[in-house]
Parts: sequence; C-alpha cells; structure tokens
Amino acid sequence: MDYRHGGWGKRQQQDRPKAGESRASEVVDISDERSWDQPIEKPSQEENGISAMPDNVDLTITSVMLLKRPKFRYRIFFGQYALDVHEDVMIKYRMIQGAVFTKSDLEEVVSADERQRGYADALLYLSRKPRTSHEIGVRLGEKGWSKDTIEKVLERLIRERFVDDAAYAQEWAGQRVKNRGKGKMWIRHELRQKGVSKPLIEEALNEVSEEDEFDSALQIGVKKWKATKGEPLEKRRKTGTFLMRRGYSGGLVSRVISELSRRDGVNGEEDWEEEYN
Repeated sequence: MDYRHGGWGKRQQQDRPKAGESRASEVVDISDERSWDQPIEKPSQEENGISAMPDNVDLTITSVMLLKRPKFRYRIFFGQYALDVHEDVMIKYRMIQGAVFTKSDLEEVVSADERQRGYADALLYLSRKPRTSHEIGVRLGEKGWSKDTIEKVLERLIRERFVDDAAYAQEWAGQRVKNRGKGKMWIRHELRQKGVSKPLIEEALNEVSEEDEFDSALQIGVKKWKATKGEPLEKRRKTGTFLMRRGYSGGLVSRVISELSRRDGVNGEEDWEEEYN
C-alpha cells in the first residue's frame, strides 16, 4: 500500500515551516479542553508518517492540531510520531486526545485518508465541467493515486451521481449534433476517446433522431454550399466531402445534397446520390 499521502508526502512538504519559524505558525492545537492549560507534548525530533510507527504497540493520541494549510487537514500526534488526516477521516475514526490505535488501525486510517483526498481531487476536476469515469480515472492516475484508490473514488462518485456515463453520452450526443454540426460517426469516435462503453454510446446515438441530424447537416451544408465557387458539380463535391468529414453518413449526405441542389435549381440528382451511398 502506498502511504505517501498519510504523512509528509510531496504535497505536505510545501507546508513545512521555514528554518527558524515556529511550528505554532503552522498548526493550531484543538485537543480537548483538559490540555488547554497544559503544555503540549512536542517531541524535539518528530517522526512523521505511518512507516515510522512501531508494530504491535498501542499508540495513544497525545494532541490534535489543525493545519492552516491545506484546509481541513489535521496533524494527529502519538508522542514522537505524527500523522496528517482529513477532517472527515478524523471524525469518522474518532481521533481525539487519549484514543488508542495500533499501526494496523492507522493503516486503515491512511487508506481512508487517501480515498478522501482522491475524492477531493476528483470533485475539483468535475467542478470545471462534466467528465466520464474514464477521464476522471486518467486524471487521478496522473495525480499519483493508486489503482485501488481510483476504483474506490469512482465507485463513490457513481453512487453519489456525480458521474453518470449514460447521461453524459446522451447530453454530449445531443449537443454535438444540434450545436456543433457533428454527425453520429464523429460523435461515436469522440465518446470512444472519452472511454464511454459501446452500449452506452449506441444508446445515446439512438436518442438523436434522424431529422435532428439531417437539420444539423443541412444547416452547415448551406453555408459550405454558398461559400463554394464554381460549377454545380464542384459545389456538390466539395459540400458532400465536407459533410462526410463532419461524421455524417453517406445516405444523409445524399439527402442534404439533393435538398441544396433543389433549392439552387440544379438537376442531375442521380449523378451524386450514388457517390455518397
């Protein structure tokens, strides 16, 4: 198990006091009131993190301090040893002065803290815009979280409905067709890139009506048709190629070209219908 997030990992190192700076500027003691009029036990040489703690020994919490940075983090002291945890984890495991833990107990605490911090990273990532479970998993992996932590975080996000790949795919497909002029083939590729499963992709695409896709293709096809110079055959060729590159099917492109040609008074419809079918 990777314990770097339980003690002084890379992220915590930035919060260490500078040389000559008192630790009091970094933490605020919030131990129970029995200790308020007593000096807090501050070991001269702290050993931070789970790896420094002895096996098969009862470890009693001697003080609890609130870190000023990062938010909602607490430093739990076990005499000469110390461990940093999130507030939610501290409350869940009732980590108050006088509580007794073993190293095995604290390994569970560290795992819970890792999951909490990974969850916080995921929520921050989601705050910018919706994401698929695959995208979140990749992001958490880049942040250095273990595979087990990522799996547990994703399970929680899905359970709490912060992540829903089916709803995401349906929203994405609808918006890309109506607002971005993309065909179903293009959208299918995009959703695959985002890690959405094939059944969910097909389900989402089935929610997009043929007429909605046709209207989308016709809207951007009109612009391309008008912007293309040359003979009718050249306009048909360039507009059709343009629509195919946008992910529209051959059959739908043929319908659009037929409609554009009709509006422009162009005959010879049979000449281009075969080209896109």
